[in-house]
Amino acid sequence: MNGTDSPEGLFGHPHHTKPVSLPPGPPWRRFGPQRPKRPAYVIRPEDTDVVNAALQLRRPLLVTGFPGVGKSSLAYAIADDLGLGEVLHWAVNSRSVLTEALYRYDAVARLRDATASKQSGRRLPVEKYVVLGPLGTALASAAGSPRVLLIDELDKGDIDLPNDLLTVFEDGAFEIPELSRQSLETGDQTARVALTRPVPYRAPDTDGPHGEAAPDTASATVADGWVYCQEFPIVVITSNGERDFPPAFLRRCVRLDLQDPEPEHLKEVVKAQFGSDFSAADEDTVTAVEEMINMFGEAGRHGRLATDQLLNAIHLRLNAVHLDPHVLNAVLRPLDNTDTP
Repeated sequence: MNGTDSPEGLFGHPHHTKPVSLPPGPPWRRFGPQRPKRPAYVIRPEDTDVVNAALQLRRPLLVTGFPGVGKSSLAYAIADDLGLGEVLHWAVNSRSVLTEALYRYDAVARLRDATASKQSGRRLPVEKYVVLGPLGTALASAAGSPRVLLIDELDKGDIDLPNDLLTVFEDGAFEIPELSRQSLETGDQTARVALTRPVPYRAPDTDGPHGEAAPDTASATVADGWVYCQEFPIVVITSNGERDFPPAFLRRCVRLDLQDPEPEHLKEVVKAQFGSDFSAADEDTVTAVEEMINMFGEAGRHGRLATDQLLNAIHLRLNAVHLDPHVLNAVLRPLDNTDTP
């Protein structure tokens, strides 16, 4: 199999006279309503015990490990396993502040609407312009219905961010000053505010009369400008170890360090990710995949590799793509090797 007859013969063949149908991508790179169900999360028994300890203690789970080892995926696995719905996700960066994770107040929209409604004398309630962020939404969980919150790459945030989080986690409440002022001015003790809508794993079905999904009308109650936690969420915090956290923060977390996978663990990951595609593979392909797993371990001795790099290479092999050395070098290049080959 070579040239345009092979799956890899897509680009570089100018004789194509019509759009080419691309082969299906890896299962984890497919989107839309037909996106496959998330595969089973492969985890060591001792790591499962640590997760359960965090659930019992209702403490944040601080997950560390090399990029690609499965830290973020663990949050989604917990949500799937416990039937807790979609995961609320806060991706931390160097500009992140606690307030953005708690709530957003659209002062510009309120000013615009106030200008447009001056003649009517109509009062514009502040809560109409407030939306709880992922952390705020998680803390506003109804009793008996905890949400799963993923705080991704906390080590990329400001040095004071972990301590800011501590206050909210320990108090189980936070204030929205704009609503506190309204409560004092109007005497309205309660207000209803909208919640963050997490990104659904699959695109919603469009079965409505106009082909639109039903809107999410979920909201939370704010009392005198304060949001009070009724059910502490399941919080998974990930870190790539770019910097250390203060002891006061660490002692309030349950820590889990995900180790680089061994060959047997990798085999289970491959089976879970590829399912029937791997089960239906011929003996030669299975042997080649096992050799790639062993080669992955050897290559890791000379630089850091992520598990998804191995999965990318296996996907190409299962789809009969010729894995010449230069292709393997592109797919399995150590992440800590930034030199030009």
